[in-house]
Amino acid sequence: MSTRTATSANDPVIESKADLIHVFAKGEKPRDAWRIGTEHEKFVYFTADKRAPSYEEKGGIHALLIGLTRYGWEPVYEGGNIIALSGGDGSVSLEPAGQFELSGAPLENLHQTCAETGRHLQQVKEVGGMLGLGFLGLGLWPDKARSELPIMPKGRYKIMLDHMPRVGTMGLDMMMRTCTIQTNLDYSSEADMVKKFRVSLALQPLATALFANSPFLEGKPNGYLSYRSHIWTDTDPHRTGMLPFVFDEGFGYERYADYMLDVPMYFVFRDGGYVDAAGLSFRDFMAGKLPVRPGEIPTRSDWVDHLSTAFPEVRLKSFLEMRGADGGPWSTICALPAFWVGLLYDQTALDAAYDLIKDWSIEAQQHLRDDVPRLALDARAPGGGTLHQVAREVLKIADAGLKSRARLNGAGDSEQSFLNPLHDIVESGKVPAQRLLDLYHGEWGGDVSRVYETMSF
Repeated sequence: MSTRTATSANDPVIESKADLIHVFAKGEKPRDAWRIGTEHEKFVYFTADKRAPSYEEKGGIHALLIGLTRYGWEPVYEGGNIIALSGGDGSVSLEPAGQFELSGAPLENLHQTCAETGRHLQQVKEVGGMLGLGFLGLGLWPDKARSELPIMPKGRYKIMLDHMPRVGTMGLDMMMRTCTIQTNLDYSSEADMVKKFRVSLALQPLATALFANSPFLEGKPNGYLSYRSHIWTDTDPHRTGMLPFVFDEGFGYERYADYMLDVPMYFVFRDGGYVDAAGLSFRDFMAGKLPVRPGEIPTRSDWVDHLSTAFPEVRLKSFLEMRGADGGPWSTICALPAFWVGLLYDQTALDAAYDLIKDWSIEAQQHLRDDVPRLALDARAPGGGTLHQVAREVLKIADAGLKSRARLNGAGDSEQSFLNPLHDIVESGKVPAQRLLDLYHGEWGGDVSRVYETMSF
């Protein structure tokens, strides 16, 4: 989740809807400037007793952040606390209960992406080894109640933690007990954004299925393959979901801006801190009628902050964010951007993917979204057949897209190899969660703690 620590005196004010739309339009880039951003989260635990570390305690999250500065990371402060790091590989930040996130730099190809991931994981493993910390690649804490988890000292999280129970039953679980992998991609024009948004939104349930990796809750199977994805179905209906309006004729930047204006606010950042504006209206803010900041009108940074507080399956800022995947092991961190780059960054592949989904009804897409957390690839696909069958076709398109990109590393390897974990899943018919359940019911003998051996980095 984004981290803001300062207010700029030169921040332009929002005077009209055109200023809102400008944030999306300024994201347009020519094809040769398209980049790949990858974000991934992992759970941190003490290796001695598998406990989740607090921020302050010896060997805890603060110590982990300090330890990483030896690699050139610069501390980012809020209220006197280090709450993030910035550096050449992007930024390191904290999720509400200490989930550790790398928000990678915008990179040209997937070889660079996977190298960045490797550097980061090697660094946290080295520092973690000195502190007695381990790192777990799953979509959900497998054995922790919320009461066992710490809270990180970030102002926006206090506001969100207070607000979540007012609007859904599982928002606190989303904040405290889940991890994800995300891919952020560019577009060249409004029309290109629309096509990529439609393809990625319709196929987001497929990504959820392929990366499903959260079958345990509080020490036992939870009845889902992606419980993380299930959690989003009752987090906050005002800011989550499949966004059917994306498929309406005439959809574009303005329609998304209208959607975001209807998303209730969380906060306003002023004077180095967060002002609670939970449930209030950004439209009122634009009219100078926000009760917590009367007479003020928002700045561009306020709008950018607000854009980060909606959590649909695909999100538009000045780029598109793919948000459907569970956290997982090293190989899947590289596989997710490979999947979406293959589909969206080659025009022939994008056209083929669009042809595949263009006749899927909104109702069928929603039904698929509802079924995937429990059924994964066994869910029924729009138009008949299973999602497993769709996965084969989509992976062929993605593979062809990566082949066409022809981005080779120094050894002459293409980006296609990063799809291999997904090919293995489709060939076997078993997503990661199903493999973990097989272990749980087999050689683990019902002992969920064995997941730490299997899924730690």
